[in-house]
Order: sequence, then structure tokens, then C-alpha cells
Amino acid sequence: MTRTTPFLQFAVASLCITAGLLIAPVSAETLKVGATSTGIPFTFLNVKTGQIEGMMVDVADAVAKVSGNQAEIKQTVFSALIPSLTTKKIDFISAAMIQTPARAEVVDFTDSVYDKYGDGLIVKQGETADIKSLDDLQGKTLGVQAGTVYYNIATKKGGFKAIRTYDSIADMARDLALGRIDAGLGDKPIMAYQIKTGNLKGVELAPHYASIQVGHISLVVRKGDTKLLNTLNAAIAKIKANGELDKIIAKWGI
Repeated sequence: MTRTTPFLQFAVASLCITAGLLIAPVSAETLKVGATSTGIPFTFLNVKTGQIEGMMVDVADAVAKVSGNQAEIKQTVFSALIPSLTTKKIDFISAAMIQTPARAEVVDFTDSVYDKYGDGLIVKQGETADIKSLDDLQGKTLGVQAGTVYYNIATKKGGFKAIRTYDSIADMARDLALGRIDAGLGDKPIMAYQIKTGNLKGVELAPHYASIQVGHISLVVRKGDTKLLNTLNAAIAKIKANGELDKIIAKWGI
């Protein structure tokens, strides 16, 4: 039997340790994701489980998984999403946040995960007058969700008796049904889904209203966070290529 010298034993052990370090997997990172509780079916609070769910939550989970990480969803009101991102309370946003030039000045957007996302107008049920644009609401009281592009659109348009802001579409629809406002401007896919499922009562979409702004929904990262942006874009490309994104969208009936 051939015996190894102490030096040879030490060298072999060192090589094994080094090899082990080289092949050791990189530990998964937990990415904090901002999502709202009021954007059914994109993001919403499941009152039975106490968890935030929805299409954009599934997208966040999927991109985190294929990039070797995991997503931790942080419930955040819509108007606080970008401030939470810029102050590093969250790592990225996954919500029904449309890309706009103004937002692109302070945050970076990934590749699109949902296209043709636009605004709609809700009115009190049975009062679907021939409203084609905001011009038909001049002198009226308009409701909008705080922190959305629709508030900027409404204030720029002007001519309304008043513009009232709400933390959620549900709150806006409730005031509309009670006659406190004349119409509500918001995300058409969200409002249409909630009306269809009975979550918004006493209101309906104005059928002839033409959307002012139609754009893309993406994930959102801090300005200049190129590393995370590239990681998320690579993951988005994978879930598009393998059909997972299509399955997520179909799951939520959007």
C-alpha cells in the first residue's frame, strides 16, 4: 500500500476545499417587491389569506424564480410605490403602473409584460350618456385615483367643477354610486374586471369613451439599477419564451 505524505494530504484537502468553493451555488436573494392591495386583478389583497395576489404578483414570483431569487411582496399604496422604491424600502415595483415619460425620469422600466393598457371612465349605472371624452364632463365633478397618471391628465385638462382623489378605485366607485361625483377616471382593465366580477356595484363603464393614454405595464426599478434591470429583463424574456407569461395572463382572465 502506498502512503501519502502529510504534505500531499494537505494539498489534496486544499484542492477539495477550493473546488467546493468554486462549485458552491450562489445563495438566492430575497427581492422586496412593492404591490398594491387595490388593483384587482393585477394586484389585490385576498382577505381570506391576508396575502397580496394577482397577475403582477405571479409575474414577480415567476421572474424571481427563473433568476434564482425569491420575491417578498410588500403591500404599498399606489401613490407610495415610487417613493418606496427610491428610498430603497423595496427593490422593484410589480403593479399596474403604466410607463410614462414623467415616470421614466425618476425610475427605470423593464421590458413590457402587458400591452395596450389604458384609461376608462365609469359612470353611475343607468346614466351612460354619450360621453366620448373628458370634454363632455366640463363643469362636472370627476374622481381619480391618487398617484396615477389620470390625476395629471385631469388637472391638465381642467374645466371641472372639482377633481376628487381616492386611494382606491373601490372608494371612487362608491362615491360615484352615491352621486358624490359625476364620473370616475381610472384603469380600464381593472375597472372592467371588477365590474364583471361584482366588486364594483352601481357603476358601469361609459361605452363610447375613448382612452386618452394607452401604454405598457412593466416592472419598475430604481433609476440606474442596471444590474437588477438586466436580471429582470432576462427573466421576462424566459417566461415569454416558455409561455409562462401567457399562462399567467390567461389565469387572471385579462
